[in-house]
Amino acid sequence: MKDNYFIDTNIFIYSFDKSNLIKSSKSQSIIAKSIETGNGFISAQVIQEFINVATKKFITPIKNKDLKIYMKEILFPLCKIFPTFDLLEKSLEIYDRYKFSYYDCMIIAAAIQSGAKILLSEDLNNTQRIEGVTILNPFET
Repeated sequence: MKDNYFIDTNIFIYSFDKSNLIKSSKSQSIIAKSIETGNGFISAQVIQEFINVATKKFITPIKNKDLKIYMKEILFPLCKIFPTFDLLEKSLEIYDRYKFSYYDCMIIAAAIQSGAKILLSEDLNNTQRIEGVTILNPFET
C-alpha cells in the first residue's frame, strides 16, 4: 500500500490470535509494514481498545511489562490521532448519518482526520467510502 491508511483495533487483536494463523500472519504483516513505511496510523482509541482486550479477553492475557514494551515499540509510534472536540463532533456527525456504533464512528472520524485514504477494518462495510476514506477488509483481499 502506497497511500496512508488507518488501522482498526481488530488488526492488532488478530496479530496475537494463535487460533487463526492466516489472519494473524496478515495482521502482523500489516503492522510491520506500517512501522517500516510510516504509512499506517492509529488513534488513542485503538490503543485503549487493544489494551482492554489484551488484558481481559485474550486466553492468555498479556503481562503488563510486555504490554508496556508493545505500546512503546508498536502502538505509540503509529498513534497520530488523539481526542479533540473536533474528532468527537465529527464522530457524532458520522453516527447521525451512517448509524454505525459510536465507537466505530470514532474510528472512521480518526481515519478521516489522519488524512488516510484507506481504513483497514474487518468490522465495517467493505469497500464503503466515507468522506474520502475507503473501508477495506484486509482479510478479503
